[in-house]
Amino acid sequence: MAESLELDVGRRTVRVSHPDKVYFPRRGFTKADVVHYYRSVGDGILRALKDRPTTLERYPDGVEGESFFQKRAPKNLPDWIPTGRISFPSGRYADEICPTEPAAVLWAANLGCLTFHPWPVRRSDTEHPDELRIDLDPQPGTGYADAVRAALALRDVLDGLGLTGWPKTSGGRGLHVFVPIAPDWTFTQVRRSAIAVARELERRDPGRITTSWWKEERGAKIFVDYNQTARDRTIASAYSVRPFPHAPVSAPLRWEELDDAVPEDFDLVTMPARFAELGDLHAAMDRHPCRLEAALELADRDEREHGLGDLPYPPEHPKMKGEPKRVQPSRAKK
Repeated sequence: MAESLELDVGRRTVRVSHPDKVYFPRRGFTKADVVHYYRSVGDGILRALKDRPTTLERYPDGVEGESFFQKRAPKNLPDWIPTGRISFPSGRYADEICPTEPAAVLWAANLGCLTFHPWPVRRSDTEHPDELRIDLDPQPGTGYADAVRAALALRDVLDGLGLTGWPKTSGGRGLHVFVPIAPDWTFTQVRRSAIAVARELERRDPGRITTSWWKEERGAKIFVDYNQTARDRTIASAYSVRPFPHAPVSAPLRWEELDDAVPEDFDLVTMPARFAELGDLHAAMDRHPCRLEAALELADRDEREHGLGDLPYPPEHPKMKGEPKRVQPSRAKK
């Protein structure tokens, strides 16, 4: 078994220790396979992470071993990898890595990082998101095909608000749609926009789509997880490897692919070939930022005309002004 290997990545040489360590036993993929994968999609993963404070989801012994999320930059961080300071809802803060070159991704992969979770902000301004992220999460009784149907309906909602969405597989059963925005709004305003979009989508297909935070109320529907836009909530980046036995990756898609593509199409083996042929399908995303005035006006109308105010925050957040009670409905009735 090789003790290490060295890879030249741009101006850097990245050392990979124990490259033969098996990370995905079902398919026999090793740490070296993961590192080589990230090297093959370097331009794409860097576009998704560049200058963003990023949480590392680490599996140092592979997907069948222990794992943890690392928010604070490791103590052995090279001086060529910058950090960005982010603040949590509790008021505490952390300095997270902010990749600026592909070598930073490989360096993190050597630590056992499979999935990268970037914040929707840049290190130059960590208080104003530049992405509105929509997570279409299949609930029990639904699947990926239902998420596709919801995503296509979502595209129409976004178009009506002057917003352009860029879809990708989650790497699991769901879909993510990212909307690049000008960094002119706070986390609270961006989340309010996401809630307005989710409610409009639910209105158009209430039998199949839900915004209910409480699982007991969701039913067999697609849950639009608006809280993925809350501070300190992140979504796996495009091209991230997901910690499932078959080694899937989160794959950027074109809208016209949604009806035919399935998550199983994209993994450590197939994505490098797809990337070599097509490049980064979301390469132009950052060049077309959208504005949220129409979405915020929709939120105002929901409140003014329908009495629809805020929705519950995640449990780790402090109680927010105007937020409804954080009590599970079945318990509240008791």
